[in-house]
Amino acid sequence: MVMAQSLFIALKNTHPDCQIDVLAPSWTLSLLERMPEVSKAIAMPLPRGRLGLLERVKLGRSLRPERYGQAILLPNSWKSALTPFFANIPVRTGYLGECRWGLLNDIRKLDKKVLAMTVQRFVALGLPTDAPMPPVCPQPALMIKKDQQQAVIEQFKLRVNTASANILALCPGAEYGSAKRWPIEYYAEVARQKIAQGWQVWLFGSAKDQADAAQINSETSGVCTDFTGRTSLAQAVDLMSLATAVISNDSGLMHVAAALDKKLIAIYGSSDPGFTPPLNDKAHIISLNLDCAPCFKRECPLGHSHCLTGITPEQVFDVLS
Repeated sequence: MVMAQSLFIALKNTHPDCQIDVLAPSWTLSLLERMPEVSKAIAMPLPRGRLGLLERVKLGRSLRPERYGQAILLPNSWKSALTPFFANIPVRTGYLGECRWGLLNDIRKLDKKVLAMTVQRFVALGLPTDAPMPPVCPQPALMIKKDQQQAVIEQFKLRVNTASANILALCPGAEYGSAKRWPIEYYAEVARQKIAQGWQVWLFGSAKDQADAAQINSETSGVCTDFTGRTSLAQAVDLMSLATAVISNDSGLMHVAAALDKKLIAIYGSSDPGFTPPLNDKAHIISLNLDCAPCFKRECPLGHSHCLTGITPEQVFDVLS
């Protein structure tokens, strides 16, 4: 969703008066609320992976009164093309994907060598077919309001002086699998060093990351502030907006940090920083570029995870300092 904002910005740059409504999973709507290019966010009532043919037809028909001129489909699935088709949207743009002949009528050719990055593929769909490729991709920029920041400060009873406090945000999780996760003891070592310098350390992630966060806290005398599993996505975004710097695996929170214009250290293991990099010039990517990487596996097929264990806390600390 963060990468999709590059498309929204590109559309506004080309067509300043266009209205952009976005149909998306309900859990992403708080991100869309922080994108000034988006006029309205519409919750997709179906979970990922469910066909729900009748529900998609009904949803499409309910959108007909909006009289949309174009639908741009970022997913490549067949089912994702059903709702725009039944909404009678005259121009339905996307890549062929799962043989979507008929459902789409503005099918774009995907040349993966020219459009090597996910964000390039998104932005290209909003441009004319004869536009130069690869396209220039605007950097995502989430909008944060002072009252949103103050609300999370009060809710979590934080002691934050935004003018002087140094806060390190750690994002040790990665939903994809362990082959994306830098060792927890390495995160803890960096946390210890920054705490010794007077920094606060905040831990971010879902409930699935609570055990890792607890380990980091146990190795830092329990002084880290642990937000894992305690926040909504909206709250996590507003809290991260208060951070001075962020260390993250290749994850959704990494892209959020980049869109918040934070000093970011992004650690890559099994994934490819050339395919889904953080979209901010301030971001510093650390990847060892081993012969076995990127393998795109959830677990290391060789059993050693050298692409991650070979990135030392000292390397990260040197970049952070």
